[in-house]
Amino acid sequence: MELKKHFITTERPYREGAVEVFEQNIPHVSARKAVLTITALGVYEAQINGEKIGDQMFAPGYTYYYHDLFYQTHDITSLLHGDDTLRVYLGQGWYCGRFTCDNKTQIYGERPAMSWVLELELMDGSRQFLCSDDDSVHAVPSPYDYAGLYDGEIFFAEGASHPESQELFPPVPYSGPLPDHFMPAGIMVRCREEMPVLNETKSGDKTILDFGQNFSGIIEIDPTKMKGDTIHVHHGEILNPDGSLYTANLRKAKAEIIYHKGTETGKYRPRFTYMGFRYAEISGTEYTPGLITAYAVYSDMDRTGHFTCTNPLADRLYQNQVWGQKSNYIEVPTDCPQRDERMGYPGDGQVFALTGAYNYDTEKFWAKYLGDMRSSQQDNTEGYVGPVIPAEGPGGVGFINMLGWGNAVTIIPEMLYRQYGTDRYLREQYDSMKSHVDCEIRHMGGAQGVENLWIAPNLGDWLCPGKDIAYMAKHNGPVSNAFIVNDLRILSRTAERFGKTDDAAHYKEQMEKTRDAYIQTFITDDGSMKDDYQGAYIMALHFVVPKGELWDKLFSKLVGKIHDEGMQTGFFSTEHLLPLLADNGQVGFAYDLLLQEECPGWMYQVLRGATTIWERWDAILPDGSVNEADQNGDNMVSFNHYAFGSVGEFYYSHILGIRPLEPGYRKILIAPLPDARLGKVRGSYDSRSGKISVGWEVKGDTVSLQIETPEDSVLRLPDGSEKDLEKGSYTFQFNL
Repeated sequence: MELKKHFITTERPYREGAVEVFEQNIPHVSARKAVLTITALGVYEAQINGEKIGDQMFAPGYTYYYHDLFYQTHDITSLLHGDDTLRVYLGQGWYCGRFTCDNKTQIYGERPAMSWVLELELMDGSRQFLCSDDDSVHAVPSPYDYAGLYDGEIFFAEGASHPESQELFPPVPYSGPLPDHFMPAGIMVRCREEMPVLNETKSGDKTILDFGQNFSGIIEIDPTKMKGDTIHVHHGEILNPDGSLYTANLRKAKAEIIYHKGTETGKYRPRFTYMGFRYAEISGTEYTPGLITAYAVYSDMDRTGHFTCTNPLADRLYQNQVWGQKSNYIEVPTDCPQRDERMGYPGDGQVFALTGAYNYDTEKFWAKYLGDMRSSQQDNTEGYVGPVIPAEGPGGVGFINMLGWGNAVTIIPEMLYRQYGTDRYLREQYDSMKSHVDCEIRHMGGAQGVENLWIAPNLGDWLCPGKDIAYMAKHNGPVSNAFIVNDLRILSRTAERFGKTDDAAHYKEQMEKTRDAYIQTFITDDGSMKDDYQGAYIMALHFVVPKGELWDKLFSKLVGKIHDEGMQTGFFSTEHLLPLLADNGQVGFAYDLLLQEECPGWMYQVLRGATTIWERWDAILPDGSVNEADQNGDNMVSFNHYAFGSVGEFYYSHILGIRPLEPGYRKILIAPLPDARLGKVRGSYDSRSGKISVGWEVKGDTVSLQIETPEDSVLRLPDGSEKDLEKGSYTFQFNL
């Protein structure tokens, strides 16, 4: 790869948040075509004559830098006019800036570096190359005093008074390690919809802007609207009771923009950060309309799912989970966009993956992330998929095995097969799945364990009400080992699909042994879980226990527990709760839980002003205060955390009733479950086979149903009766 030959850096002593700026004059030549190929260990933005090249944010993208690096190729012919200047801003980003909840720096390298090749095709057919390590490249003063993912940016516009002169460090050849694989970026983060200011509130010399929606994004500043020399913008998700900005949940993240006005009139946008916020506090200058514009930011993905209903709370909940996805699909499936975390968590990712694949076409997003998973796994000493992807570097399983997180290695490829009809990801991930499952098998048994089970400390059904870390460390077994049973099932079926008969037989045999050990260890004969919490029942019913007498006993116990205790589910079990109830004769109860307004419950959040999904069911307590209870040694309350948004799956698969009977919806099941409490319902899903639309309304005992299907389908009514449908549009009426 030509780029590998031209990396440059500087010898600046490491300072967190530093930004290097390089320039290269482009000679005035008659060029038929000009193509720039560029990448960085860090985050870059390139310009020609002050105009940004492309619209990608955080280029080249976040990868496991030990093995992988993206690059971009741009045709910049139309940007060249003679005597042009290429300027490149180089920030530290994920590569060596401050990152992770431990606020580490220099995770992947000591300092940022970058490389580019500008190829000029001249009118006579000859070619001229300008490279980043040419003598014509020089450093220029940086307008940034600071730029980082968590703290934000401090920017001095041209002509602004800078408190101290900056020492320039010239570019030097980079001699550090480079990733093994360079590849074009297949998916990018971009600026999306504009988020209008809903209202403004003045308090002394500060103004708080309310955008009416919690989201991941950036603010744009128009310096021509500034009356002062400096503007401070602080970001937050909620307000304190006195109307001031609540920021305690940001932890060590400052989440601020400080912009110093100069002679520039062009609008300023952050290059090296994004924030999770609904509110922006403006100080330092008087706020006037047009000074601040906000934009949502998320990765490339096309909208495929839609839903509306006339029940305003249920409709708002649907919108909340969509915004949770947009806010957390930024390069990787993050946990939250606001605090000092924003890491790639496969556990949160797999829980929401099916919901997300209904909302949006996420195939490219997951293709990229599965690659991150394989690359990170290469450096795991036990072949395990860890709880954070991309990983920080080489490592092993660790004291807490984090089952439920790395199991995304099987769950996501299998989901992509069902939803999109391609087995590409099962094939690409096959060796990765095997490596992960083999590690699980090696850890089974032992002197302190149980044969065919992996008993170890774990977070279990994370954030299950009333069950803290200490409890789950000892009682996670039914949740953790349910994931292992599912891994073995997926792997054995995949091996069979690909004709790997020995593997299929081996993993099927192990699955049966682990399932039997699970039942013997965790379940009593009367259908009680020995670890008696709802998540244990749900995971056993969904992943482990075959249908039959024991399953029926477990299900009856679960229903009784929920009636007695209320809903008490955590990150993993919540995804399966409503479908499990609805598919087994408890449709009305499933709707009761969906619509209940008490805590824990989704509508509890909506009634308290939520516009995204909260990390905790009770992030805001019934008395209106923020739940700042210590969960892991620090404030841990996010108001934009999409795991409990996995309820979106129920909206599509059960309220609308849209499910694949064959992978990729080559044959379709339409099985809506109407409930009058939702009012008039309309929704659709743009599947690989075409658009599937469903609408229904209940009046008295009569349901009016409208369907449009692009393929042969089976209509299943709530009474269990079925009707075969061909491609087309249909209207039905039936009695509940």
